[in-house]
Amino acid sequence: MRNTPRWARWLVPLVLLVVWLGVGGTLGPYAGKLGEVATNDQAAFLPQDAESTQVLEAREAFDQGETVPAIVVWTAGGDRVTEAQQAEATKSLASLAGRPGVVGQPSPAFVSEDGEAMQAVVQLKPDLGEELPTVLGEVDEAAGAVAGTEAAIAGPAASQADLSDAFAGIDGLLLSVALAAVLLILLLVYRSVLLPFVIILGAVFALGLACAVVYALADRDVVRVDGQVQGILSILVIGAATDYALLLAARFKEELAVRGDRAAAALAAVRRSFGAITASAATVALGLLALLASDLTNNRALGPVGAIGIVCAVLSTLTFLPAVLALLGRAAYWPAKPKPSDATAEGHGVWRRVAAVVDRSPRKVWVSTALVLTAFAAFSPALSSKGVPLDEIFVNDAPSVAAQQTLGEHFPGGSGNPAVIIADAARAEQVTAAAEGTEGVASAAAVSASGRPGGGEPLVVDGRVRIDATLEAAADSDAAKDTVERLREQVHAVPDAGAIVGGYTAQQYDTQQTASRDRTIIVPVVLAIILLILVMLLRSLLVPVLLVATVGLNFLATLGVSALVFEHLLGFSGTDASVPLYGFVFLVALGVDYNIFLMSRVREETLAHGTRLGVLRGLTTTGGVITSAGVVLAATFAALMVIPLAFLVQIAFIVAFGVLLDTLVVRSLLVPALVVDIGPKAWWPSALARESRTRAAGKTPAEV
Repeated sequence: MRNTPRWARWLVPLVLLVVWLGVGGTLGPYAGKLGEVATNDQAAFLPQDAESTQVLEAREAFDQGETVPAIVVWTAGGDRVTEAQQAEATKSLASLAGRPGVVGQPSPAFVSEDGEAMQAVVQLKPDLGEELPTVLGEVDEAAGAVAGTEAAIAGPAASQADLSDAFAGIDGLLLSVALAAVLLILLLVYRSVLLPFVIILGAVFALGLACAVVYALADRDVVRVDGQVQGILSILVIGAATDYALLLAARFKEELAVRGDRAAAALAAVRRSFGAITASAATVALGLLALLASDLTNNRALGPVGAIGIVCAVLSTLTFLPAVLALLGRAAYWPAKPKPSDATAEGHGVWRRVAAVVDRSPRKVWVSTALVLTAFAAFSPALSSKGVPLDEIFVNDAPSVAAQQTLGEHFPGGSGNPAVIIADAARAEQVTAAAEGTEGVASAAAVSASGRPGGGEPLVVDGRVRIDATLEAAADSDAAKDTVERLREQVHAVPDAGAIVGGYTAQQYDTQQTASRDRTIIVPVVLAIILLILVMLLRSLLVPVLLVATVGLNFLATLGVSALVFEHLLGFSGTDASVPLYGFVFLVALGVDYNIFLMSRVREETLAHGTRLGVLRGLTTTGGVITSAGVVLAATFAALMVIPLAFLVQIAFIVAFGVLLDTLVVRSLLVPALVVDIGPKAWWPSALARESRTRAAGKTPAEV
């Protein structure tokens, strides 16, 4: 490198810097444009081959133009609804007919059995987008004109509006919170002015590039993006880019202290950290791509989108960051001044003491930490993943949730969200009778030409009819899902009816069943991918198996703690069916990152100093940077909590807590203690497993 012309040593970093500045300036705005190609239509993310999906496709023929219902519910403050109020409600909603966004004639208002409430349905266009709040405002205004009553809007249209509101401003808010958290942590940990901003800038450039690629693919319907995927992409890229940057920056600091030449130090830092960074990125990217095996469309959507983000994070780390460090040199760490002693300076302080504890009693350390993790893991079966009730989907109070609760207090629990049965028209009466005779079904009737169940001859389309079955239990309850299971058994038993059952509850049931199936397929695939990458990186079998086992134990321990926190502190009765799988993919893949950072350095040190001393030197040298990376990643995922959705709050907690547990306990104590206790045999079957015992035991941690 020293023989390279001076101009060439400056030209390459300058060209790379100019290229990335161009990427940032040109593609950066796409980080705020993903919402233009995102969809929050949950029907688009159902299981592909599930019965409820077949019903969703079949019922389109019965809908006179696709619509989204807004269910208006009135209460009379504990009094009984009068006939005059019922007539006024019907008349008031009828005035909405013909207005922009409203489809057809709103249904007449009808009174509940207890006489204290009434409801009506207004069908809206499904593609209103930003106009939806305005249209719902007009519905609310018309409903509010009924004297002596309070009106509220429930149903899919209201839920869709609340969901859009939850994701409103996601680009700016989430990005600001995440970047502010990362910047604060970096400034506190590294006490450097320039380095944190350089790392943040690299992460932002990576995010801009990733969003531009995803935008182009989503615009061409190659991938799907919803608000959840959009939020996770931002957090994933920022967290991963920062983690990889911290590893490379720490290595550059070591090399700069030894070599003195900034260009040579940058090249050496890239060369020596390349394997660990690319292996770590590969575990995450391939783990995410394993989601393509899922039958849930939103899981499959996250796979390639997340993998694109990881690739962009690695690209930025290995090109932009070295270029800037080569140009800045020691100034990147100002006001600190890297000195030759800095090559091992990170071994001093707390990590020397941790290494001393591991070295003194390795078996006691790993057994005690494993027992604690196992105790936490014992609570993992308590984490229910049967779905989140409607009243828990939003962390904060949402108008649609309150309206749905009011609806459920006065009408059958499944009112407004019936089970939808599609059957042969010749068997309509038998299927209806079978549905009405099912335990848990309040009523069932064929849909007439008016679009409402009952009140006329059934509407026949292509020889089939649609039958709506109102459930007694709330549509999001376990009891309703059990009813759907019984309902399917009953209507399937009707000869030659070809009956299939769908609707909201059936969709939730099918999603839950599919998510369970996905876990049994994807979890082994992800573990196999991680194990293969570790074997190739560390060139052994035993150490990779131990690492996979420890991150698996960490995941179960995290689920156990999450089960306690969700139920007793946060008040969640369950999690979305996809939460355990998302948590597994993120936590296991990202958790392996820190073990890769540690064990790749341990192997490097073992080649020169033997297993025992290699572990201690690797732990002390990488302790500070890996812990910082873990804290940064935990903080970035914790930023997801600013979005008031239970799904993202749960994912944020699982990943943030799990990463901290992995960084502070598994990587710092359990793994090093295990390898020290096993000794050189841990590297079996590589040549390192046959190293001399004399070579492996020469120095104490104080001599590292």
